[in-house]
Amino acid sequence: MRDRRDSRRNPRDPDLDSPLNVAVGLRDRQTMEMVRRAVARQDVLLAYQPVVQFSGSGQPAFHEGLIRLLDETGRIIPARDFIEQIETTETGRIIDCLALDMGLKALAQEPSLRLSINMSARSIAYPRWMQTLRRGLRREATLAERLILEITESSAMVMPDIVSVFMADLQSEGISFALDDFGAGYTSFRYLREFYFDIIKIDGQFIRGIADNVDNQCLTQALLSIARHFDMYAVAESVECARDAEWLSGIGMDCMQGYYFGAPTVVPPWKMPKPRKSA
Repeated sequence: MRDRRDSRRNPRDPDLDSPLNVAVGLRDRQTMEMVRRAVARQDVLLAYQPVVQFSGSGQPAFHEGLIRLLDETGRIIPARDFIEQIETTETGRIIDCLALDMGLKALAQEPSLRLSINMSARSIAYPRWMQTLRRGLRREATLAERLILEITESSAMVMPDIVSVFMADLQSEGISFALDDFGAGYTSFRYLREFYFDIIKIDGQFIRGIADNVDNQCLTQALLSIARHFDMYAVAESVECARDAEWLSGIGMDCMQGYYFGAPTVVPPWKMPKPRKSA
């Protein structure tokens, strides 16, 4: 039997002060401070990435609005560089509010736009988030029907019962919901049945290189079958080459998203000049 003393970490354990732990702690503190400064300066913006039907008209089914920060030098910082550090903090809630506000303003400015915005389930109980939503919906009656809220699988599992009630209330107003990074976490299929997500976004770890990976082909087909069973629209994330897109189209994937179809851009695509047709 292991000595009881081994089951708990001694505060004086030298491993706690190892160079790696110190470096990781310093990095996290620097990241948090960078995010707080960017939020204080309102140096926050959305980057837009299309979600498309491979065999369709080529027009996006919708765009995803991805949060970006600007540091003091004007460099654009993607969410992957800071989202884990702020996920459980109030700064994370403020970021969710800012992303929602920018998304609602974009929807109000472009009547043809359908847009998804990411949020953490932790923001459901944050009063400012709901106030931002209500204020935005008052601008235009059609906004709710063009808004998609994306909740990550891991976030949804933090408080599944609250999430399901929250979703049902807003779906009754026309808002759609997407389960982001599906397959990456530990979704209980009992909860998946009760959530009634409109869209499932299959995590990119199963999609990258799928044309040459038999294991990921099997797993993706299983996830697509789950989406079909629950009458959910399926999106493959991280599609980066033509061969993967062709394979996904062959199994009937509803939509795809990734660099093959377009990188996120901070210039709204609907504001870009359209190419001239050749004579």
